[in-house]
Amino acid sequence: MKLEQVHVENSNKLLQDYRDQQATLSSFFHYKNDQTSFEQRLKDLAGHPIRRKELTAIIRHFMSDLASSNKIEQHLNELEQDAVVVVGGQQAGLLTGPLYSVNKAISVLLVAQQQREKLGVPIVPVFWVAGEDHDIDEINHTFSTINGRLVKHVLTDSSKVKKMASATLLNHQKLAEWIEHIFSQFGETAYTKKLVEETLEVANNSVSYTDFFVKLMNDLFKEYGLLYIDAADPALRQYEAPYFERLIEHSEEIAALVTARETKLDELGYGAPIGATEDAANLFYVKEGERFLLSRVNGSFVNNAANLHFTKEEMKKLAHEEACFSNNVVTRPMMQDMVFPVLAFIGGPGELAYWSTLKDGFELLDMQVPVFVPRMNISYVTRETEHNLQAMGITAAQAISGEVAKKKAAYDKKIYDDEAKQAIERAKQLVTTQYKEIQEHLAAKEIHLERIVDKNLDFHQQQFDFLMKQIEKDIRLKHDVAFKQFMQVESELLPAGGFQERVYSPYPYLNQYGQHFIENIMALSFEVSDKHSIVYL
Repeated sequence: MKLEQVHVENSNKLLQDYRDQQATLSSFFHYKNDQTSFEQRLKDLAGHPIRRKELTAIIRHFMSDLASSNKIEQHLNELEQDAVVVVGGQQAGLLTGPLYSVNKAISVLLVAQQQREKLGVPIVPVFWVAGEDHDIDEINHTFSTINGRLVKHVLTDSSKVKKMASATLLNHQKLAEWIEHIFSQFGETAYTKKLVEETLEVANNSVSYTDFFVKLMNDLFKEYGLLYIDAADPALRQYEAPYFERLIEHSEEIAALVTARETKLDELGYGAPIGATEDAANLFYVKEGERFLLSRVNGSFVNNAANLHFTKEEMKKLAHEEACFSNNVVTRPMMQDMVFPVLAFIGGPGELAYWSTLKDGFELLDMQVPVFVPRMNISYVTRETEHNLQAMGITAAQAISGEVAKKKAAYDKKIYDDEAKQAIERAKQLVTTQYKEIQEHLAAKEIHLERIVDKNLDFHQQQFDFLMKQIEKDIRLKHDVAFKQFMQVESELLPAGGFQERVYSPYPYLNQYGQHFIENIMALSFEVSDKHSIVYL
């Protein structure tokens, strides 16, 4: 493997301005994304009121069914003592979900290790699984490429009830069939049989989407000591009871502050990522695995559709007695900071947008927004892709920046038969002129066949168009190798016009390069920066 880190033009203005530390956007955060901020944040965490033994016991229990390692035990012990954490998180997608789940985990591990060395203190990597998310349609599928065409493979579920990922039980027979179908799309390699067997075994021993996700992720990263916590874990919910009480107590103020902050963000041209409203409770009520978003009406917390109505005092009581609340995008970062001593949070552009609205809410709770570190963007270049890039005379960085489409358009123009097109256009014009003469002649003779003549002309025009398409098809066929190269590179590096990491799971690469895929990636000398990482496989 070979690593190249390059600057790639970024179309997300919010992310670019954050990286450039634009003053207008920096005012939305307590810390800049630089080394002095890590040092200051560490000092600010000195008095963080964390119940370490209790929290570590919850994580140990949650991870008790997972394969352990010396690094995992080391990090658990350090967290129980005095460590701070670097946190990142993601939904519980099938086959780990898109590659950015893996890339985010890599970012968490690298930032934690980097800051451990620079600050000289124990820093533990934590992956916060969003098992409370209930939009299963966002996580029940993966993609493969068949003949250059992107194909979506959905794990169908007959259930009409939208439960949390951690409460959505897997149909083992359907999941096994889905896994075998997916791997059949990847193609047979020396690693396929073993990988399929191991994936099926994990699936068979998993109960929910979250369970399946965490087991697969842990198999990839256990040697690096990545810890996991599920936002929907009942034990964590119980641990969070006093923190939910704070969020309930200050719900009205948090909503007002976030709404006002989002308005400022929108006025600066960054949009309104949350769509915050002052009547939002920013909490869900959970019942039998379903989540019901609450609003505030006349001092009460309600969801009329679910016939829910609670006073503030009833909400506080429920938080302790039933542990039945769940966070949304506003309160989740606040909850993370109350649960953990968070040195830094690793997130993508969407999360950066949410977090940009939270500064005043954090201050209300006597907290500060942790250092926000944009996760690394990583693109993986197979040997076939590298070969095709060389044939086209462009680099992977240029391809990721959209150069393939330009190259393809230029090539298309170069081989296009303009003479044939011009000849056909002249023929079409000539026929049109002749038919006009026919129409005029018939009209003079008072023979009214206008519709038949027009239909006849239209038929001939269609035949000319058909002939041109056949000429184009034949030309394309003669240059089929070149067009397949364009198609392969685009489908590999920019599927559906976006970064590879937003579409494909890591399993096509594990299938092609073996189970040491992650180990080989982690051995590369990554620089945690705003550069785009290109890994040649």
